[in-house]
Amino acid sequence: MAEFATIARPYAEAVFRVAVPAKLNAWAETLSEMAQVAAVPEFQAMAHDPRIAHADVAATFLSALKVTIDEQIKNFVGELVDNGRLSVLAEIEHQFCELKNAYESTADAQIVSAFTMDGGQISDLVSALEKKFGRKLNATVTVDQALIGGVRVTVGDEVLDFSVSARLERMHTALVA
Repeated sequence: MAEFATIARPYAEAVFRVAVPAKLNAWAETLSEMAQVAAVPEFQAMAHDPRIAHADVAATFLSALKVTIDEQIKNFVGELVDNGRLSVLAEIEHQFCELKNAYESTADAQIVSAFTMDGGQISDLVSALEKKFGRKLNATVTVDQALIGGVRVTVGDEVLDFSVSARLERMHTALVA
């Protein structure tokens, strides 16, 4: 949603400025956990309840986090609560990760395989993908048997689909056309 992206951008940039360079990974982990807590429906209902004070919402939110809470995190959560922006935490996290990846010349890669891959296979695939994309990749591997065979790789907005199901779909399209 474009509106969430517009609202989240200044928050993500502010956190990035605070985090560079020593705290990038810590803030990435913290934002990920914050986004998960903010997505809980019961918490969303509490955050939007006008009968509950902002300080109570912030305190409850902070108590739900497992990461170490410092003054910067308290201030950040306080700002989000005061401005009614907890609902955009997932987008803040997304934009922060994009800034972090650009700073580190890395990218996130989602690898979906039809079968479980061992460490050597993953390492070889990631190495080949890093050569293709010209940067270090942070790979996340999942299994989806619906692919029948092969892999589907997503890096940013680029998708490489080497799955059997994609080949069958292309053949079907060619035969029907």
